[in-house]
Amino acid sequence: MPPASAIHKVAFLGDYLPRKCGIATFTTDLRCAVAAEFPAMQCLVVPVNDLAGGYDYPAEVRFEIAEQDLTSYLRAADFLNITDVDVVCVEHEFGIFGGPAGSHVLALLRELQMPVVTTLHTILREPNAEQRRVMRELIRLSTRLIVMSERGKEFLRDIYHAPETKVDLIPHGIPDMPFADPNYFKDEFGVAGKQVLLTFGLLSPNKGIEFALQALPEIIRKFPDIVYIVVGQTHPNLLRHEGEAYRLTLERLAKDLGIQKNVVFFNRFVELEELMRFIGAADIYLTPYLTESQITSGTLAYAFGNGNAVVSTPYWHAAELLGAGRGRLVPFRDAPAIAVAVVELLGDDTLRHALRKQAYKLGRDMVWSHVAQLYAASFEQARQDHSFVGRKSSPIRTLDESPGQLPELKLDHLFRMSDSTGIFQHASFTVPNFAEGYCTDDNARALVLSLMLQKLGHGSPQLGLQAATYAAFINHAFERGRGRFRNFMSFDRRWLEDVGSEDCQGHALWALGLCVSQAGQGSFQMLAAQLFELALPVAAEFASPRAWAFTLIGIDEYLRRFNGDRRANHIRESLTTRLAQSYADTATEEWHWFEEVISYANAKLPHALILSGRCMDNIRLLETGLESLRWLIGIQTSKAGAFRPIGSNGFYQRGRERAQFDQQPIEAQATISACIEAYHATGDMFWVVEARRAFEWYLGRNDLGHALYDAGTGGCRDGLHVDRLSQNQGAESTLSFLISLAEMQALQNLLTSFKEPTGN
Repeated sequence: MPPASAIHKVAFLGDYLPRKCGIATFTTDLRCAVAAEFPAMQCLVVPVNDLAGGYDYPAEVRFEIAEQDLTSYLRAADFLNITDVDVVCVEHEFGIFGGPAGSHVLALLRELQMPVVTTLHTILREPNAEQRRVMRELIRLSTRLIVMSERGKEFLRDIYHAPETKVDLIPHGIPDMPFADPNYFKDEFGVAGKQVLLTFGLLSPNKGIEFALQALPEIIRKFPDIVYIVVGQTHPNLLRHEGEAYRLTLERLAKDLGIQKNVVFFNRFVELEELMRFIGAADIYLTPYLTESQITSGTLAYAFGNGNAVVSTPYWHAAELLGAGRGRLVPFRDAPAIAVAVVELLGDDTLRHALRKQAYKLGRDMVWSHVAQLYAASFEQARQDHSFVGRKSSPIRTLDESPGQLPELKLDHLFRMSDSTGIFQHASFTVPNFAEGYCTDDNARALVLSLMLQKLGHGSPQLGLQAATYAAFINHAFERGRGRFRNFMSFDRRWLEDVGSEDCQGHALWALGLCVSQAGQGSFQMLAAQLFELALPVAAEFASPRAWAFTLIGIDEYLRRFNGDRRANHIRESLTTRLAQSYADTATEEWHWFEEVISYANAKLPHALILSGRCMDNIRLLETGLESLRWLIGIQTSKAGAFRPIGSNGFYQRGRERAQFDQQPIEAQATISACIEAYHATGDMFWVVEARRAFEWYLGRNDLGHALYDAGTGGCRDGLHVDRLSQNQGAESTLSFLISLAEMQALQNLLTSFKEPTGN
């Protein structure tokens, strides 16, 4: 850094030790290296926590971010702005930030007043739509971008169209360790006189350790004294969801191959000093990763830069670092090839030592002290670039620039209304009404809510267990011989009818489709996919437009995962055609609707057309959906500008007076969902305003001026009568509010994270 640099304080944003992950290790090493090279520079840290209690951080950590809490990202931005930070250095990896594809961090970056230097630890060659959108916005908001390989620069230029002038290539840093004979360290680990293969890092299935194990019998045949050491604990995320299943599989494989005496699993997160001794003891470092899509590998950088001979599969970082004969590259998932390469290097001391010396020499440009100098130069360039471009000067947001405050999520009443069978239909005040039993409609809604909340990061063990109960109810409700769901069940678990309504079938398909589309549900997805496949054909023959609509929403979710399913696509085309025809047959200049009566869950009909029209690229369907929704909103807005849904006490028959009361929560929820979908389709903020108007109905912006949402219980009252609120808080009303809250939170997160609209 030039002596005259004006940079005095740098904030590092990312995971941080003692959190156990590669990004945490990198951020910690980088921060310590910069602080050591520039003692006058203040180097503070803003880590992201994946646990509610956070971690026992060192003193340099000044502010913590809750991974899934968008408001904590905005508070972090305010903190950085008022503490005179000169540069923010972001360590970016999609999975460490909250929101779809880690989009929450964009909200923070947009509010910062200082330059941002972003290190890209992952650059995807084939991003999905959300990942591409996040990456493009990240590039726009960053003053400078740091990549660790030439291929990373190519991807930024060719795939994301990043300006090459803002990209710096800085290698992954490594500790500075003397070049030494491996035999010097082997005594410490009890492997003196043996040849040592080493793999280290957090253990997970993508590391390909099983192929290294399968290569060992052939290696042992040539070198009986070989020892393969696998250092590192199971990745914390994998450990939380699957325990030690993968490690146990590897241990069983080693025993089945008869190589257990030659394999050591060191199941612990090792500190840097101990790790470097392991590296020092290795004759060959082995990385048998399964796919090419890894642009950076810290473990490879450590091993190579400190003088290990390396055998690796040709993932992107390895192919670049080990090219031109600097190591040995073997095909993916090819145990015999691994064996051949290892045997060659172990059998040729001259070749192996030549590779070690070459790697160590190249590694001198990768030591942290040198990397810190390169980062400092990037910081200074970012400061100059930022001063030239200029930024807004005030972090203060006016009311119209701030996201509307939403109620805090509270699931007390949801859990109160649920038991080991499912969710009860009705409540007497806030107490479950056992006499009314359960229904599939509400259990489907409850499963939808659970999945939405999990996607938003509000998952909890209790919610996960309850979601399994709701899924079990739907599974039990399905009559496989008829392909139909039963609906009503008594408290003593007796079905009260043989076949449920068409709308019940639609609700179930909606929940099942969402379950299929949402990654990470494991056996939930398998069960949901099976039920969806069995239940969908029957829905094609239904007569209820609402059943069509719920089914179409479920089909859309299902096709997000299995878009090649021809039958599902055919049924979607058929149902959308019928729904559009229903509109064409009924609508007039005065009555822009699908039926002669406007009854319940009305906005689901235009919602389904908007969604299907957008996804099928059918402008006619999309425009019909938007037209009918805009008309519905018009007749459901009072003169005072409040949401006034069609009352269920008579509904609204064409040519007659509309029912003003009893207004039901399900109408607000359906309208919110439809308006949000209309915004996604068009990018028109009109729909955001209308979604907010409908949501505020729950909070007291209605004909009586009373809130239907009960902040004390987390439940929602059943309806708005002409002179009072219903004091009962049943399942449908509570679920309608909670689903609305989840959808509004997702929308608010999106609007806060991204500046540009989402429309096609």
